[in-house]
Amino acid sequence: MAVPTLDYRPLRGALSDVHGQGTHALGRAGERLAAEHLEKLGISVLARNWRTAHGELDIIGTDGYRAVFCEVKTRSGIDYGAPLDAVGPNKVRRLRELARAWLAERRLTGCQVRFDVISVLWPPKGPITLDHLPGVF
Repeated sequence: MAVPTLDYRPLRGALSDVHGQGTHALGRAGERLAAEHLEKLGISVLARNWRTAHGELDIIGTDGYRAVFCEVKTRSGIDYGAPLDAVGPNKVRRLRELARAWLAERRLTGCQVRFDVISVLWPPKGPITLDHLPGVF
């Protein structure tokens, strides 16, 4: 599936101070950008930051016939690895468990699912880069 290139330059001005607010603010800004991106692709966002005692699902949406669980990783640089490097086997296992819990809570048995990962590289200066990997696991 080809993912369109979106222009994020208008966000740079609106959220330029996000870097001075710490990693939590940067992560939330990246999640907001990812949710807007998904909506532009026609995915309806059903929930954001759904939490249990075992973890959190960043974005839950639907493309009309399946649930889409999206993990968002936002970084200001790659000094400690690319954003996608943070989604390893343990994280994948936890996300699948959380998705099962979300579906069970809503009694959605037999529902088709898709797991996406969105990487947002948001340096203090320079362009914002968003990479969307649909159906990655």
